Amino acid sequence: MSSMLSSALRNLPVSSAWAAGALARSLSCSSQFQAAVQPQTKKTLSKTGVKNVVVVEGVRIPFLQSGTTYADLMPHDLARAALQGLLTRTSVPRDVVDYIVYGTVIQEVKTSNVAREAALGAGFSDKTPAHTVTMACISSNQAMTTGVGMIAAGQCDVVVAGGVELMSDVPIRHSRKMRKTMLTLNRAKTLGQKLSLISKIRPDYFAPELPAVAEFSTSETMGHSADRLAAAFGVSRLEQDEYALRSHTLAKRAQDEGLLQDVVPFKVPGKDTVTKDNGIRPSSLEQMGKLKPAFVKPYGTVTAANSSFLTDGASAMLIMSEEKALAMGYKPKAYLRDFVYVSQDPKDQLLLGPTYATPKVLEKAGLTLSDIHVFEFHEAFAGQILANLKAMDSDWFAQNYMGRKSKVGAPPLDKFNTWGGSLSLGHPFGATGCRLVITAAHRLKEEGGQYGLVAACAAGGQGHAMIVELYPQ
Repeated sequence: MSSMLSSALRNLPVSSAWAAGALARSLSCSSQFQAAVQPQTKKTLSKTGVKNVVVVEGVRIPFLQSGTTYADLMPHDLARAALQGLLTRTSVPRDVVDYIVYGTVIQEVKTSNVAREAALGAGFSDKTPAHTVTMACISSNQAMTTGVGMIAAGQCDVVVAGGVELMSDVPIRHSRKMRKTMLTLNRAKTLGQKLSLISKIRPDYFAPELPAVAEFSTSETMGHSADRLAAAFGVSRLEQDEYALRSHTLAKRAQDEGLLQDVVPFKVPGKDTVTKDNGIRPSSLEQMGKLKPAFVKPYGTVTAANSSFLTDGASAMLIMSEEKALAMGYKPKAYLRDFVYVSQDPKDQLLLGPTYATPKVLEKAGLTLSDIHVFEFHEAFAGQILANLKAMDSDWFAQNYMGRKSKVGAPPLDKFNTWGGSLSLGHPFGATGCRLVITAAHRLKEEGGQYGLVAACAAGGQGHAMIVELYPQ
């Protein structure tokens, strides 16, 4: 596929001039949106006979680079802090919550159901059910939509959904040979049997198994996939660096202007209170250009500077039926409307989830790309984002790979991730989805739009997209 796309899409360049111009437009667009609120002319997306599901509030503890302030904690500590932050901000009584769902990717074996452990630690009743889901980088998206489904089905009125990831401490196992030997040794009854088993242990048994951000089906890391995807769609190293610089610059401005309203402080035991993300670091194209390829060496274009970094963090979101929220006196932030999940080839199309999910969710909601005022897409890699934008803007790709007659079109950058994205804010795998949704809700209010579109790719060649509608102000 790579060679086919390379030849077919050479006439769809993402030029450096385009990227530089897009950066300038993005840096100026936010104030323009704030100055002139867009008229809301579209009807609501409510459906007859279907409960309206609303976001009352969403929070996250600061997203930090792995190996920093959260390094000595466990995942349930971060999730508990996010839950407590949500309780503090909303004052929702714990006993009102019907269910808790959390997403995570790399599980701590001691707390495999991290949702339950975090809920108990945050003071929720032991009578409140909680379960954990995993769907790679869209795990908290799955947690949210699980809550939406439970409310829409009439099973619950109030659900807390969220996600957590602690990349500072991932499980490292003995080799399979060593594990089998140890399990057999545990069953040995005599000293002779035990000594016989011990005598069979060889030095290579002690080699540890390290977790890898790689596809089981292909044995390829997401970074390798991002590099090939960028090459297939003709996205250069400079264009990726320019986009990454855009993300960090916009995130720094949003942070300085107090726009990242979902961040709640976290007093880390034995350390200072953390109040802001620490991965936002605007650099320069010159400094970024000095970094060597991180995956495909020596000719790859994906580097540490234009990739999302390993991140620790957690998020939490209070979701209710509209009736319940109003009865409790809350003013919701947004409706959670139509959503879709997609899956495609986990090798050549691993990171193209947004391309496949976006047209499907728009059609499901009866909207077009021009109806969307706010786009929040997950930035796994700059090359991944730019390749998706090109794929979405290609009739050839739509016709040959998506079974569509024409392209959906690329989102305009002046509406796209204008408060930064995962490249700069961080990407705790299981927690990112909630950040995308609540950021879309906040941007809709700030910028005067009505509809937001959230989209993300995930390992396994999967993706998710959701329509967020601003609650009437």
